[in-house]
Amino acid sequence: MSEFGVYVHVPFCAHRCDYCAFATYSDRDELRESYVDALMDEIRSARESTPVATSVFFGGGTPSRLSAEQLVNVLNEIPRTEDAEVTVECNPEDASIERLSAYRAGGVTRMSFGVQSTQPAVLADLGRRHGVMAHEEVSEAVSAAGFSTWNMDLIIGSRAESLDDVRRTLSDLLGLNNPPPHISCYALTPEPGTPLGRDPQRHPDDDETADAYELVSQTLAQHGYEWEEISNWAKPSHECRHNHLYWNQGNYRGYGSAAHSHDSGRRFWNVRTPDRYIELMSRGDSVLGGEEFLDEQTQLFERDSLALRTRSGVALEAFDSLDEIRHLVDVSNGRVSLTTPGRMLANQVIVRLRTAEH
Repeated sequence: MSEFGVYVHVPFCAHRCDYCAFATYSDRDELRESYVDALMDEIRSARESTPVATSVFFGGGTPSRLSAEQLVNVLNEIPRTEDAEVTVECNPEDASIERLSAYRAGGVTRMSFGVQSTQPAVLADLGRRHGVMAHEEVSEAVSAAGFSTWNMDLIIGSRAESLDDVRRTLSDLLGLNNPPPHISCYALTPEPGTPLGRDPQRHPDDDETADAYELVSQTLAQHGYEWEEISNWAKPSHECRHNHLYWNQGNYRGYGSAAHSHDSGRRFWNVRTPDRYIELMSRGDSVLGGEEFLDEQTQLFERDSLALRTRSGVALEAFDSLDEIRHLVDVSNGRVSLTTPGRMLANQVIVRLRTAEH
């Protein structure tokens, strides 16, 4: 059976972080029950025309703003294989043993926690609300609930963060009795319209971010993590199956407001706000917000650019010449992959792909 993913968007948050530009809302919790009903209706309406899922990912927003019962009820509506990977994003402050145990009993196989940092000044600058000991509490709870695979997210680039802060955060995570077997690390991006984006004094310094990324990459490699993709490292057998579906240009279906889908070159997405989504679903109307069809050349470029971001890289023939980017790539067995510095400058390599010429 070919891989097929399902993404479920939960647009509710207790608090909106200063860097967040996602379709999330901190003032609409009263919609949660109606939103769950609409989600289940959308999933049911697409069931006959949608393949069985090999992976499911609940993202947001904050999926843990729903009760565990609500989330499991939504999951139960999604046809999936017996060995399907099911991931739920969860805020550290929501990671009670009771909640995680309910997820586990309901079919969730993998958890993802947005820790971002363990240093108080950095958390404050990012607008995060959880405490500095959250990584320990999460580790204990996820272990007690019986999860064997899970991940923590980090963010580097805050102006409040020194290289020593990054080093201490890594030490805190890797020194746990039950360290996360998968770690994601994202460079802070000042998105337009966010508090971070509107304040140039808070924008990351590219050189400092590059130094932090190199430290993360080296440290994780020393502790047995394998680089998967620019922002992802995992211990062997702890890779995120759902992530690989995206990186391999696979097909997936998104449910919920603002959720995106891909079907063999057709991309489509739902209306952005939960209010509008609930209204349309309650009337039995389409929740389609837009769509686009990718021509063959665009699909080839996306295939190559996504592959280049991963450890497997692309075939040497994907480039006419490597002369201008030789310092950013490795060439081995006829394939081109990014070096650690190259990952921070990936766009400079991607634009030189032969398929980028369209």
